[in-house]
Amino acid sequence: MADADAAADQNSGGGGDDETRVDHATRVDHLMDGLRAFGANYTEFTRRFATWLGLHSTDAAALVEILYAEDQGTPLSPARLSERVSLSSGATAILLKRLEQAGHIVRTRESTDRRVVTLRSSPEIRPRAEAFFGPYAERMAEAMSAYSPQEIQRFEDFIGRLRSTMDALLADEYRDGGPTA
Repeated sequence: MADADAAADQNSGGGGDDETRVDHATRVDHLMDGLRAFGANYTEFTRRFATWLGLHSTDAAALVEILYAEDQGTPLSPARLSERVSLSSGATAILLKRLEQAGHIVRTRESTDRRVVTLRSSPEIRPRAEAFFGPYAERMAEAMSAYSPQEIQRFEDFIGRLRSTMDALLADEYRDGGPTA
């Protein structure tokens, strides 16, 4: 048991006294508050992108997902987009029709399986998205440049662990909309 306590103290960055535990708990609370605030700000960014383009926020969120997936070299299918924006396949089909009619996306058939549809941003929307998100990308890169590659790796590991935890919660305890009994 002493080994577990020592490991917990080491992970908390302290020597095991009550003050260190309180400091650790306070830091965790501040970190969680910061993550929530960042998430809220990112949501607000997407809402403002929607307003800037004259779109509904859900349409803009879908467009952002399509653009991001393209940037990562893994364009989305309608089914994958549906998962990413938490819409039914029918609602996603209607959303895609609106985005296509507005000239923001194109549907392509790039796979050898001609039934597979790939979602791409239109040539007209990419410069607008870059104009909108350019300052965001520059400022984020500037903020992250203050950290060493090793620190960035630790942040990546931390965020990855948080994401895995959230994915597991959503897949298990919250799969039906709320916590299971």
